Amino acid sequence: MLHRFTATTAALFLCCLPLHAQAPRIDKIDPPNWWIDMPAPMLLVKGEHLNGARFALGRLPIERTVISENGHWAELWLSEDEAIAGKVTLKVMTQQGSAEVPFSFDARRAATDNFAGFSSRDVMYLIMTDRFADGDHTNDGPTAKDSADSTAAKAERANPRGWHGGDLRGIIEHLDYLQALGITTVWITPVYQNHSPDAYHGYHATDMYAVDEHFGSLNDMKALSQALHARGMKLVLDTVPNHVGPRHPWVEDSPEPTWFHGTKTNHTAAIMDFQPLTNPYAPWRDKRDITEGWFVDALPDNNQDNPAIAKYLIQNAVWWTEETGLDGLRIDTFPYVGREFWNEFDSQLRALYPNLTTVGEISNPDPQIVSSFAGGVTRNGVDTGLWTPLDFPLHYAIRSAFTGNGSMQDLASVLRQDALYPHPERLVPFIDNHDLIRFASEPGASLQANKLAMAFLLTVRGMPHLYSGDEIYMEGYQDPDNRRDFPGGFPGEKNNVFEASARTPVQAEMFDWTSRLLALRRKMPALLTGDMQILYCSYDSIVYTRTAGEQRVLIAIHRGSEGAILHVSTAQTELEHHAASSFLFGIGAVRNEAQGLAIELPSNGVLIASMQ
Repeated sequence: MLHRFTATTAALFLCCLPLHAQAPRIDKIDPPNWWIDMPAPMLLVKGEHLNGARFALGRLPIERTVISENGHWAELWLSEDEAIAGKVTLKVMTQQGSAEVPFSFDARRAATDNFAGFSSRDVMYLIMTDRFADGDHTNDGPTAKDSADSTAAKAERANPRGWHGGDLRGIIEHLDYLQALGITTVWITPVYQNHSPDAYHGYHATDMYAVDEHFGSLNDMKALSQALHARGMKLVLDTVPNHVGPRHPWVEDSPEPTWFHGTKTNHTAAIMDFQPLTNPYAPWRDKRDITEGWFVDALPDNNQDNPAIAKYLIQNAVWWTEETGLDGLRIDTFPYVGREFWNEFDSQLRALYPNLTTVGEISNPDPQIVSSFAGGVTRNGVDTGLWTPLDFPLHYAIRSAFTGNGSMQDLASVLRQDALYPHPERLVPFIDNHDLIRFASEPGASLQANKLAMAFLLTVRGMPHLYSGDEIYMEGYQDPDNRRDFPGGFPGEKNNVFEASARTPVQAEMFDWTSRLLALRRKMPALLTGDMQILYCSYDSIVYTRTAGEQRVLIAIHRGSEGAILHVSTAQTELEHHAASSFLFGIGAVRNEAQGLAIELPSNGVLIASMQ
């Protein structure tokens, strides 16, 4: 049972407390600080003996107080925000005594201070922090208290699901490498405190307002943001409103009985088929466990229909954005949360940060399903407000086409459904991520096939994202093998790919190919924001154009052990009356024909040309 107090009812309740009750105590406040000129916050206070307590926060009126039956939690709903920056005192008072702790309202960052958002002009690079680079050799091992050369740290690193020592300082130390490659935006996996074994990935939060000690400190997080912005680069942080970790304190002691969907001992497992959410004839029975089931039957599912936790989760995203100067958010397990919550989430973030962008994980190969979650789409309910989904449909088509397990026509089949999205130019296509077998380890994959896939990724519409290691043809099978340590990021490694001289021939070839394509993309507006037309597609070949203003770029890709001559009609296309003026990348030839172009490509060939 929850007790809701006004000042009068609180006074009446105090006289009825048992004589053995103890003085109240405050252990933690979420959020730990707030800002002036923000929406009035809800403070979640954790402590002891809070039953029947009265609270005061400086001069600010508390609209309502909700205290858990066991007296461990208090929700303080403020009716207005502080107008003047500075410290105030939070006081809690009962008949048995009182306690107080400081709380600060800070001045907000300037509107021009980061929050820039990402777009198709950018290239995003996904880093799983624990597996990229160890910059602080003192916070390693299972509890972040061992040195990198200790027995405990070495044993932990030998565990494929252990904490390997990568941290925020390690990322900062290798920004030269990322910038030289051509990366503009860094996406890092969650930095939440994850006090659980095997939670190195960051997705099992035990405190959503703390940086895990394995990753460093909040100051390290701020330093990464500052270092990126000093280079003109951007920072995207992974956020997880859907669930917390199984060892989060809420699991055994929730602020409210309906804080989660179900309980540790009585819950359903999340269904990973999103089709019912897009089916107007599906009953609630078929939808319920998508948004209310516990992910992998283990991760407590936050109940965003409860106004208190919904407020908590939105404030958490605001806090990380303002505190660390983010440019965007990557949102985990997006379809597992109701659309009404996302609408409110986006509305509040957009009001505070008009340029902030969000990309959501909707892991499904069907464009009709994925597009239904994009901002501006209301055919299956209210607008989520999501800036863009990750382009999983094109990802699966890339895998199929370039490993030889399908056709190049798979690419065209996905792209022709771009009309389902209000903004297909915002989509984020990719080859690999941290949840899937790496391309290099797929049946049928090869270095040449990966180079073709990379050429397609970096010339197709949208903002490409690379997973760390894509640029060096990194292998990896199912989780956790797809999360291998980045070569050179950890003590004692000989294959330090951060240094060009230490790369293997295969690594050097893939890195050179990728960096040259990224350099080309950066200097050709048509490849960043241009319109796209597919002029030709067959089982083994695809030819398309990117056009921006007077700039026209031709891209032709052919897979297979033999070369080919492609006869491409250009009548009533962007290339009508245009001929190749210069070769930009690859090998081959382009000749004018009566009906268009003859494009000659070698086996597993790519040709990119400027047309005039």
